[in-house]
Amino acid sequence: MAFMSSISLYIAALLLFAALCTSDDRLVPDKPLLPGTTIISDGGEFAFGFFAPSNSTPEKLYLGIWYNNIPRFTVVWVANRATPAISSSTPSLVLTNNSNLVLSDANGRVLWTTNTTTAPRSNSTTGLVLMNTGNLVLRSPSGKILWQSFDHPTDTLLPGMKIWRSHKTDEGNRLVSWKDPEDPSTGTFSFGVETDLFVQPFIWNGSRPLWRSSVWTGYTISSQVYQLNTSSLMYLAYVDTVDEISIVFTMSEGAPPMRAVMSYSGRMELLGWNRNLSDDWTVHITWPDSSECSRYAYCGPSGYCDYTEATPACKCLDGFQPTDEGEWSSGKFSQGCRRKDPLRCSDGFLAMPGMKVPDKFVRIRKRTLVECVAECSSNCSCLAYAYANLNSSESNADVTRCLVWIGDQLVDTQKIGMMSSYFFNTAGAEAEETLYLRVANMSGTISYEENF
Repeated sequence: MAFMSSISLYIAALLLFAALCTSDDRLVPDKPLLPGTTIISDGGEFAFGFFAPSNSTPEKLYLGIWYNNIPRFTVVWVANRATPAISSSTPSLVLTNNSNLVLSDANGRVLWTTNTTTAPRSNSTTGLVLMNTGNLVLRSPSGKILWQSFDHPTDTLLPGMKIWRSHKTDEGNRLVSWKDPEDPSTGTFSFGVETDLFVQPFIWNGSRPLWRSSVWTGYTISSQVYQLNTSSLMYLAYVDTVDEISIVFTMSEGAPPMRAVMSYSGRMELLGWNRNLSDDWTVHITWPDSSECSRYAYCGPSGYCDYTEATPACKCLDGFQPTDEGEWSSGKFSQGCRRKDPLRCSDGFLAMPGMKVPDKFVRIRKRTLVECVAECSSNCSCLAYAYANLNSSESNADVTRCLVWIGDQLVDTQKIGMMSSYFFNTAGAEAEETLYLRVANMSGTISYEENF
């Protein structure tokens, strides 16, 4: 009998020990989250709790999500970027009975909240759950998603998250960099999708463009596959619906952790965890890349970056020459290029394939290719045009994309050819397209290959 009693106590102790060592994956109304406690996703991939940057004095506490199963502490989401807690103030995160998530300190000062409310219910199953994807999800008693962290990214895009912009309200989200490696507060660099003229991703330094992707030429769902290493495939998709345009990436099964980060240095970086060699993060792709030439408008007005050269180099568009030969020869391109000869209304167009078309265009809606050509040809101020058939685009029920450039300058142009390594530069089936450039003393339309 004593033996059986000892066995029972031993089993009970094991069960108690297991319960103490196992972290739950959810937060419920009667269970606040305090510093030193964490919520772990069901599969163990991510953790949610309080963390403190190493150099903050007094110690600042942030509420965030980080990888749980890799040795390097890596944060992917932060709630209270603008209002850190002080460790001595004993902050706590509480899920209220009406489904609002509130972070406050011991003095009752609210530091962050989801501002979500539902009618209180007895015996409700409202809960905050950390998914194994890294998504923190707040559900109503009926199971409806009230709020999720994937809709409010900070500096990191995880597989399954999306960067989006509304066709109807122009609302959307952005990735915003940390201030520095140890300061999660908002920095100056951001990444997002611009739709004012047409769909094109940007990196901004404050309000100033730092890098621009190709203009979207694609389909309702346009996906690309990238081989990152021998065992990992990345799938990138542009998704266009009646309501919004979005960019999302996913990974092949068994791929190591992967994340895209808007870094405090101003680069968008795609990083993967390297289990085999360094046991650290490996940078697969960066935007802008290591070439200065890839930065926004680096080659100046009417100049372009030629990526088909062994080393990317600034050149002048056909019919143009450097505005200042001396500065151009010394590697200073900000003044760009000027026309060799003035244009006439009768001048024709040079077809330049493999281009990232310039910024600052005007979209003429509901035009066929023939009508787009006529639109530019009949306007003496039209410098160039480009056309794409969007096929099944849902936005405004307009499946055409006629772009024209009016004025005297073409900004941020590149000759890119087949650049499959451009992650966010994949505008539909291909990043590159044909730019039809008006050139002095040319009649009709001549292809680049014919002219050279």
